[in-house]
Parts: sequence; C-alpha cells; structure tokens
Amino acid sequence: MVKRGEIKEQIVRILLNYPEGKLSKYRVWKLSEGSQTWTYDLLNELEKKGYIEDTKVTNIRDLFEYWKNIRVKPSQRNYFIKDPMKTIEKAQKEYALTTYRAENLIQNYLFPSRTDIYCRREDQEIWHSLLSEKGAVGGGNLRTLYASKHVFFNAQHINNYRVVSTPQLILDLLVEGGPATEAAEMLIDKMVSRSV
Repeated sequence: MVKRGEIKEQIVRILLNYPEGKLSKYRVWKLSEGSQTWTYDLLNELEKKGYIEDTKVTNIRDLFEYWKNIRVKPSQRNYFIKDPMKTIEKAQKEYALTTYRAENLIQNYLFPSRTDIYCRREDQEIWHSLLSEKGAVGGGNLRTLYASKHVFFNAQHINNYRVVSTPQLILDLLVEGGPATEAAEMLIDKMVSRSV
C-alpha cells in the first residue's frame, strides 16, 4: 500500500523530472496516483513557497531540500556479496541502482564503494532469500532499499543496468551525505544550467 507521504514525494519527483513545466497539473495528478484535490493543494502550496510556477520548477535547489525533508525513509537490509552486480543481473526481479554505483554510471565522480538498489517493497523476502544464499547478511557492499513502485518513475537504462531517475539519484546522494553531496551538487548544477 502506498503511503500518503510517498504520494507527496511522487508529486515532487514528477516535477523535478519535468522541471521545464511541460506537464499540466492534471497530468501531474494522474502520474502521482494521489487524489486530485490533494495533488492540486500540494501544487498550490509549492507555488506559494516559491518552488514552482504552475508546474514549472523555479527553484530547483530549494525543491530538492523540501523533498529531502519530507522523504519517507525506505526499509533496508545490508549484505556482503562477492559480485553484487552479477548477482543483481541474474536475479530477474525489478530493481534500480542508486547512490554510488548509479552516480558512477551517470557522472563518474564517486568511487562505487557500495552498491545500493531499490526493490519493490513486496519483493523483500524474495530478495533476502536470494542475497542471503549468495553471501553474508549485515554490513557489506550491497544495500537493498525497499520502497513503493514510485521510486522507479522515469528510471533509465545505462550499460544494461536499470538506474533511478536523475532527480531520485540526486535526492539519495544528498541523503547519503559526505562526498555524495558534492556529486549531488554537480548534478543539480547541470539541471539548473539546462533550465536557464
């Protein structure tokens, strides 16, 4: 079941995936899968805060900060796997790379010290069974993040891997902190320069 906070996140995710404002409010509502009234109320709130005009993002940095503050933290598990990328490929379950490994594929700034993947919440036991069979549970080099299907919105394929959308990646890097924040800021700078 999708939580209300996740719908709020999805609206922000949609806006940041289409910052030029090419989507109508109606289309944002339909893509968010929330109620029409609630979607329009949130869009009006974001406009009053100065983050958007209609559906055009006018303050990308502050909208990311807003998203970071309302983010619904996904549940997670950690594993140590000999070859995490090969194991993920063979799993044949829906996933999307994020943080270090995804950033390395998109921008190549961070060393991919850990592989983080989003998985559907309902697939948690399947992934745990697979990964605990292939390696050790706890600590390690692979982290699974369990969230709603919305996290896969606008996911991209890079080098035969599924990667979260760039806005989702930016958010996850900001939450990660440390050097990941620098990588996120570089990606935000590119978004801002394209929107000018």
